[in-house]
Amino acid sequence: CCLGRTRYFDDPLASLAAATDIRESTTWLDARLHEWVLMPDHFHALLRLRSGTRLASLLHTVKGSSARAINRRLGRVGTLWQPNFHDRALRADENRVVVARYIVANPLRSGLVDRIGDFPHWDCAWL
Repeated sequence: CCLGRTRYFDDPLASLAAATDIRESTTWLDARLHEWVLMPDHFHALLRLRSGTRLASLLHTVKGSSARAINRRLGRVGTLWQPNFHDRALRADENRVVVARYIVANPLRSGLVDRIGDFPHWDCAWL
């Protein structure tokens, strides 16, 4: 989440900077990003960590990289992301496609669009 739940990504320049950074494969280091959606004040992602990769370290790197890109694009300085994050591990028996569809449907449930295809900032390997 953005610090203070500020809706930075209502700004097209900020959302473009964030989406570009999220899409960049080097951003995710030793993890595989399967899908993501960028909401006005936060983002969701489904990823697979490689053995030995710590989620907290990975997200620290991702938040730092994206914050620099977004701040540069907006001409601002300072903290952009909240320092913490919420995570949930998938159980072995959970259907990843169902989870991915749930995540990318966030803009629909939030009333931002009527069809997910109308929302510009998401991607999913399984849809």
